[in-house]
Parts: sequence; C-alpha cells; structure tokens
Amino acid sequence: MEPSLLRYWGFWAMASGGMALLLVFAQIVAPSFEPAPSIGTQIGEIAGDIRRAAWQSFLGRPTAEPEPATTPLWAYFAIAAPIFGVLALILSAISALMRENWRFAAYGAGMAVCAIIFQFVWWLAVFIAAALLLITIVENVGDIFGA
Repeated sequence: MEPSLLRYWGFWAMASGGMALLLVFAQIVAPSFEPAPSIGTQIGEIAGDIRRAAWQSFLGRPTAEPEPATTPLWAYFAIAAPIFGVLALILSAISALMRENWRFAAYGAGMAVCAIIFQFVWWLAVFIAAALLLITIVENVGDIFGA
C-alpha cells in the first residue's frame, strides 16, 4: 500500500506556500469590496483634516484625539501571509533534509518566496503612491480651499 500524501513534509510545504500566496492576493483584493466614498471626497477630507490640524496648532488650541479605527478582518491577512510563507520555507527545508521528493520542497519554497517578495513589493508600491498623494495634497491645499 502506498503511503499517504498527507505524510510528506513537502506536501504541507506546498499547502502552506499556496495559502501564503492566497492570503497575499486576498489582502490586495479585499479592500475593494468595502463601501467607500469617491476618491475626490476622500482626498478632500484628508486635505480638510490637514488644514484644520495646522490651524489648530498655529492658534495653540489642542487638537482633537483621533477616533479609534476598527480593523477589518482582511487586514490580518498582511500578518498571516508571511507567517505561512516562512512556515512553508521551514517545511520545505525539513522535506529536503528528509530526502523526500524534491519537487514538493521546491514548489513549496517557490510559492513561499513568491508570496513574501510579492507582498513586500506590493506594500512598497502602496507606500510610495500614498506618499506621492500626500505630498500633492499638501502642496495644493491652498488651491483646494482658495486660501
């Protein structure tokens, strides 16, 4: 009788690597399913908040405490994805050390590395875009409100 596939470390490495990739893609797509105001409204609110905070600071008034934000479930995917990626790398190493089929270890490690790198590159691109948007808002806050 053939041994079960579930007994191989490499299989679990592939499963963990696949889960890491799935979580990375889910964290990218999930925010688009939330209801949100238009982009113009959001940018206007950000600019208004910046201007109000600047005036309050200039006049010596205390600034309002920010409201505690609720964290949506999909935000935890950003933490879980690299954890599954590292788990897949560890299981791939165990599979290679146990001299199991090398394809399982290679596929698991490949998916894990792809998930970790893709998540890093995605967040880097998001931070750069957010910084550019914030710089543009700050430069044009006078034009927005006609100061």
